[in-house]
Amino acid sequence: MKRKLSKTALSFVLSLAATSAFAHEPTTGPNGGLQVDAGAYHAELVADGSTKVALYLSDANGKPVPAAGFKASAIFIVDGKPQRFALAPAEGSKLMGEAAVPLAMPAKGAVQLTAPDGQTGQAKF
Repeated sequence: MKRKLSKTALSFVLSLAATSAFAHEPTTGPNGGLQVDAGAYHAELVADGSTKVALYLSDANGKPVPAAGFKASAIFIVDGKPQRFALAPAEGSKLMGEAAVPLAMPAKGAVQLTAPDGQTGQAKF
């Protein structure tokens, strides 16, 4: 029994180590928002306390990715209630959306991103 428990514990520790080795910690993006990984992309959330929300896309090297053809769906928790809204391509690498209530940083939630080729990624904030 001890041997099996030890193997289980070792597997758990190794899976945690592997997850943290491949994940990047959230950083401040070039637009002043919180930047996280979203599949093959980086997503930077900018929410200034109004209902307008921006999401900027970049590649793994930090180069802006044109937002044309991308789709995004956001869900954030505001005052304990989920707020869902869509984000649509705007100019450059930016997707814009409007929440029903003001959204400020730090925001808690996620954005489901769909690239023009159909690949998906999730940005957790």
